[in-house]
Formats: sequence, structure tokens, C-alpha cells
Amino acid sequence: MSHKRIPKRKAAMAVGGVVALGAAAILLPNANASQDGASDGVAAAPKTLKAGDASDLATRLAGTLGDAYAGAWYDGEDKQLVVNVVRGENTMALKVRSAGAEVRWVDNSMTELEAGAGTLKSEATIPGTSWAVDPRTNKILVTADSTVTGDKWDQLESTVENLGSGMATLKKSAGTFRTFASGGDAIFAGGARCSLGFNVTAGDGSPAFLTAGHCAAAGDQWSDQQGGEPIATVDQALFPGAGDFALLTYDDPATEAPSEVNVGGQTVPIVQAAEATVGQQVFRMGSTTGLADGQVLGLNATVNYPEGTVTGLIQTDVCAEPGDSGGSLFTQDGLAIGLTSGGSGDCTVGGETFFQPVTTALEAVGATLGDGGAGAGGQAGGQEQGAGQDAGDGEAGADDQAGAGDQAGAGDQADGQDAGTGQDGAGGQDGTGTGSGRHSGQDSGLSRTH
Repeated sequence: MSHKRIPKRKAAMAVGGVVALGAAAILLPNANASQDGASDGVAAAPKTLKAGDASDLATRLAGTLGDAYAGAWYDGEDKQLVVNVVRGENTMALKVRSAGAEVRWVDNSMTELEAGAGTLKSEATIPGTSWAVDPRTNKILVTADSTVTGDKWDQLESTVENLGSGMATLKKSAGTFRTFASGGDAIFAGGARCSLGFNVTAGDGSPAFLTAGHCAAAGDQWSDQQGGEPIATVDQALFPGAGDFALLTYDDPATEAPSEVNVGGQTVPIVQAAEATVGQQVFRMGSTTGLADGQVLGLNATVNYPEGTVTGLIQTDVCAEPGDSGGSLFTQDGLAIGLTSGGSGDCTVGGETFFQPVTTALEAVGATLGDGGAGAGGQAGGQEQGAGQDAGDGEAGADDQAGAGDQAGAGDQADGQDAGTGQDGAGGQDGTGTGSGRHSGQDSGLSRTH
């Protein structure tokens, strides 16, 4: 993503060299959109939908069906919306079919599933656990990381069992849930590195950007180079609690902040923010691991980090590592979906990663993105694109947030103007400045290495 300021002379030069992303094969051709769970009992002819349109349709049907609605997901292979309807609600099933979605009969209502999640919150809020409703199984997916052992595991397992048969699935993760603070483009403060999420326009019309809220503990002022002069200051931040997001405003009001994601020598124009849909194919960009893809697994997820509980997140199977915190989660057609929060695993073995919904963050901070607001200097979101720009903006400081010591140390940042979004020596988890390096050069396409 074009996460940083672009001097006007550079922007003018860069426009002509931009390679537009079009076909799906350009953006990770090995992207996976497998689905499970087909409808039964209803002969239908569902419409072919884009993921964004499916999300809008799911929202409308949720309001129409009321208690008969039990979640929905996007079938990426057939490009159809599948809607769960509680058994016996035949009239409601006809409404789903008439709207162009596929019907799947289920036993657990959304009210019952949400009540189960409430029980988990009151009886099993244990660091290293998470839960979210999985509409594809019609159950609550409960995950425990490697730190949940002994009495804590027994407590969690007992709580899940007491929810009743067929209400929840308990899964063990080999990794440890943590925020991925360290490192689209890199931003630096207080010896920590994070990633810029999306350029936005603040409520007062000034240029700004979103990143993860937990990054804000490292400092109020952020630079686009390790040890460099500050370019942005924290305006608002939230972590933990009902989200993990921060708004930073550029110190120079003339900063040009295009609405796009830099994916290593190419840019994806970001046209607007959108809600995530389970089953949707998504892409993540971060300053440690570059570009990665996967699927949305759950919505409104609760994650119990060591620093505290965060609610309302998106659960995915997209990998991430320290330094990727705050980075962009987006779709191939330019929808801004989320900001990297944390999770477990890495980009070698995989794992779970959770994201702050962009729509929620924008509403909370009063900012606009893409078509919702033009960038500074009269530059509408995504209209001008810079090739291989330097690393962008950063995170900010706030009380009661993850300490900077838990964030990865900064490595030696390659000059993005000549080397794409390359970065050598991605920071280690304890701020040692060691870890896995990666470089995504101008000629490397959209591949990444570890």
C-alpha cells in the first residue's frame, strides 16, 4: 500500500510506471476459496455474486428473517451466498431463495449461538483463547493456544461441554496468541515497528491513516524510517476493549495520501471500506511478511490476548508475523476489510490471525476512506499511484496498551524508492532487532519469501 507521503514530483513520475492489477491470477493465483457445507432440502437457483454484494445481501436478509436467520457465508467457488435458516421456517426459506441466495437448514439459531458466546465470556475469559460463530458448521469455534493448559484447559473444556452437544467446537492451536506489533509499509516509533493499514481522511479533512491500536503504546510520533523524523502523530487509539485500531494524522497537512495498497512494486487501488463475509477470499499486506492470502473464517470474534480482551474482530486463516500489526486486509477488487491485530502461528506453518474491521474503526474515529473521501492535496483515493514508494506511517502511544517491549525491533529498512517494499532483518518479538528478513523487490511480482 502507498502508506507514506509522496512528494508531488515523485507522484508525477510514478504514475506512468504503475502496473494495474486486473486478473485474479496476478494477485496470488494460488488463492484458495474452498468451502464446505452445501444446502439441503431446497432446490434453488442462487445468483452469482461478488463477495461485496454477497455481504450486502446477507445484511439485508438478516434483518428480514429475524430469528430464522442463523448466519451466512460466501461460497467463493460458485460465487454464491449461502444463508442458514432454522429448520421449519419454510416461509423464510422462500424469501432467501427469492432474494438470490442458497438456503441451508440448521438447528442452532443465531440467538442460541450468541448466548453460548456470552457464556464463554462470563465463564472462560482466559488469556490465549478466542471464539467466533462459524456459520459453515453452525457452531461456535473455540480456539485455545499453547499456553492454555492444566486447570485453564479443564475450565475451558468444561464450559464448552456445558453449552450442549452440537453448539461448539474446541480447537487447540500450536502457537501463542499475541499481537503482531513490530512492522503494507513499515512505520517506526520507540524502537518498535508496525505496518500502515489504510490512508484515510480525518473528520477535519486532514490526511491520516489507520493502523492497529496496540501499536500506539510505542509512542505518539511515528516515522516512515527507522530513527527518522516523525511524519505522523496519534490522534485516537483503542486497545484492548471493543477494538484494536488507531488513527494517526500526518504532521504535514499537504501530505498526499493515496487510497491504495502497495503490494511490492504494484498497487491495488482501494475504493471503499466493506464488511467481511465468511468464506470471502482476502489478502493481507504487512512489512514483515509481505503479501499473504486466505479466507474469512468468522465474524465478531473475541480474542483474549495477554494484554486484555478484544471484541468484534474478524477471524481468518491468513498468516502473519510480528511487524505485520496494523497492516491492510483487503480484497482483489479494492475493498478495505481489516487491520491486522494478532493471532498465533507464522507464515511457515500457518495459524490464525484476527483483524479489526475497517468499517468499525472508521465510524469510531470519524474518518472516511476511498470514495468516501479524497486524499490530501486534491488527490482522490487511488487516482494517483506511486510505484515502489518508501515505507509509510506508524502507530501511536496510549495508556493501558501493549508495551513496546513486546513489539518486534526494527531491522534495516531498505529504501522503498529503489527496492520496492524490501525490508532486511524483520524485528524479533522481544525488540532485539533479529528475526526473519524478507525482501519484495520491484521485479519480484507478488511473490514473497521468508
